[in-house]
Amino acid sequence: MATRQEVSAWRPAVTGVVEVFHAHFTEYAYPMHVHDTWTLLIVDDGAVRYDLDRHERGTPHDTVTLLPPHVPHNGSAATPDGFRKRVLYLDSTHLGDEFIGAAVDRPDLRDPLLRLRVGQLHGALVRVGEEFEAESRLALVSERLRARLRETDVPRAPRADPQLARRLRELLDERLVDGIALDEAARLVHAHPAHLVRAFSAAFGMPPHQYLTARRVERARRLLLDGQAPGEVAAATGFYDQAHLTRHFKKLVGVPPGRYRLSGGVGP
Repeated sequence: MATRQEVSAWRPAVTGVVEVFHAHFTEYAYPMHVHDTWTLLIVDDGAVRYDLDRHERGTPHDTVTLLPPHVPHNGSAATPDGFRKRVLYLDSTHLGDEFIGAAVDRPDLRDPLLRLRVGQLHGALVRVGEEFEAESRLALVSERLRARLRETDVPRAPRADPQLARRLRELLDERLVDGIALDEAARLVHAHPAHLVRAFSAAFGMPPHQYLTARRVERARRLLLDGQAPGEVAAATGFYDQAHLTRHFKKLVGVPPGRYRLSGGVGP
């Protein structure tokens, strides 16, 4: 079998995420090394074995691995076909040094919901223009990680807080085009980011990033019917570019914006 090394790395515009790293390795082995960031790792194919604090560890397919900063570790494939992994390098914004000891003791977390949420976070990070969604998903991932490291019960049902949800909705409506970072919204309404996401979702049946996208598409429909071109509409409604508008418009309306504009708006 030929040695395979495929990597993709980038730095997203999301507070707390230093780097995103996707890789497929077959025979490559990492020597002992350290990071000054948290390493949040999921393996999609194969498995990785590694040593952390002189203990041999592994990453089965259904686990989330969290390696703390400043602690040496290595890594190599645990299967003949190698491994495919997705990694986030996180600074101390969401996880402080007080969690390092717990992460050394319990780096591999078997938690299906956490595994799902980390995958969803990566899904948002690979799509340009979805920073607000990524921030919301990162807030929930970080909350669950902290709970697991503290060995406390993870949050299950969101606490009702309709007034807080309404305040965030008002902010999103005010910043429909320019958008707003989750951390800034949390500061303005004096709430923790994860609680803010949970309260909004409980009150309105969708997370805040989905609400914002729906409102932008709603405005885009009106501008398209006024005769504006899709590229102009994308810029006027807060989308990153025309492709970003098209992706969400087709998902919510059923047809791309250019076709909707030419149709004269026939339909719901």
